[in-house]
Amino acid sequence: MSELFELTAHAAHALLAEKQISASELLAAVYARIDAVESDVQSYVLQMRDAASAQAACIDEKLASGAPLGPLEGIPLALKDILCTAGVRTTCCSRILENFIPPYDATVVTRLREAGVILVGKTNMDEFAMGSSTENSAFGPSHNPWDLSRVPGGSSGGSASAVGADEALLGIGTDTGGSIRQPAAYCGVVGLKPTYGRVSRYGLIAFGSSLDQIGPITKDVHDAALLMNAIAGPDPRDSTCYPEPATDCTAKLGREVRGLRIGVPKEFFAQEGMSVDPAITALVHAALRLLESQGAIVEECSLPNVRFSLPTYYIIAPAEASSNLARYDGVEFGYRASGTKDIVSMMTETRDAGFGAEVKRRIMLGSYVLSSGYYDAYYLKASQVRTLIKQDYERAFERYDVLISPTAPSVAFPLGAKADDPIQMYLNDICTIPINMAGIPALSLPCGYDQGLPVGMQIMSAHWNEPTLLQVAYAYEQAAGWTRKAVREAGRVTVAG
Repeated sequence: MSELFELTAHAAHALLAEKQISASELLAAVYARIDAVESDVQSYVLQMRDAASAQAACIDEKLASGAPLGPLEGIPLALKDILCTAGVRTTCCSRILENFIPPYDATVVTRLREAGVILVGKTNMDEFAMGSSTENSAFGPSHNPWDLSRVPGGSSGGSASAVGADEALLGIGTDTGGSIRQPAAYCGVVGLKPTYGRVSRYGLIAFGSSLDQIGPITKDVHDAALLMNAIAGPDPRDSTCYPEPATDCTAKLGREVRGLRIGVPKEFFAQEGMSVDPAITALVHAALRLLESQGAIVEECSLPNVRFSLPTYYIIAPAEASSNLARYDGVEFGYRASGTKDIVSMMTETRDAGFGAEVKRRIMLGSYVLSSGYYDAYYLKASQVRTLIKQDYERAFERYDVLISPTAPSVAFPLGAKADDPIQMYLNDICTIPINMAGIPALSLPCGYDQGLPVGMQIMSAHWNEPTLLQVAYAYEQAAGWTRKAVREAGRVTVAG
């Protein structure tokens, strides 16, 4: 049998339900794994050992009583440090929130607690979710568990590296322009960005309010579906949340893909300023041939306005960020500069010392495009182009059940390689940003290896159609044999133990 920390959530649930293991044993195995590798991987900024152990003991009492367990009850989870947790420090990995302790739980955290998930700790991230490598964290970078000299991706790099290094069985990330899917691809795990509005954003510390979404980072597709079931659904505290009950995301797992139509947008493989590594292109096309051999119909298609996604995103997202981050001024909460002569200098020095370079860059850019005389030329125009991108997807999904592309144009790059070149860093998200612009769901899952590092394939579907997305992902995963054990054995994992 695998080490307990290597298990998927659904495999661990089966052992718990059969009383072959206890919740306390499972949690202890995960913390032992953290003790063994965390100094190398650096996934966590805070651990919640006392609360987690107390919760595991309560679940063991429930098991002993003969009561049934929910599908995720007793499963250890790594939570991105951007979701408010009552009484637990929540920093967004920024000095300006270094000592912030929220008085309430985010809706997603509440739902995880109701599902009996055990929160192991809060994970590292790019400050305020602004970045593609987790190098922008005020507390230092996380490392890729496949090669510790490389980035785990971002901004949810801490959650992805925790799941990839088996420091948790499940993870939660957030995705504004690819921040679940890109690190999932780099760390050899599954990452799902839901439809915008499928999961409540209440209690999520905002970066770009029209783009942010919360979603699962897991060891396989089945676990992603289970975790989606736990966190999705209406929430009256979030006006952007879809008011109807969420569809069961496990409903189509195991169904064949025969007759499903798969579109392959050519713009995701080559466009101006970007080319996908040929080895990644070859692996994605091999995956498409495998799906075709199962009866799926695969065709090339075009999304002509996708080529405008990156510049459009870097107008809209910074504009929303500049508005959202205006509240961090040293007056009501968070860090405050001391020894200042007046309120203006206090606010200025607070923000100068409290924010990192990337956050400042985006605030300045966002403030500029929203300023008088530039709003129409930049923000309004970008909003109009965003509509064209969304319409491209709507037309595509009239013909295709899903679309498939690479998740990222390259494998994980070395730490520091792009830290001084923001444009090259931004280009890492060129395959993922269009999905956030359209608000549709998308999932990344492993489809092979290049240079001994994982490669991710991205599957997209129409709004609210997560079950079909997961159906195709699961069919590919099972046909390709990318079980968790196979993923570990096929690649080179630096921290395998």
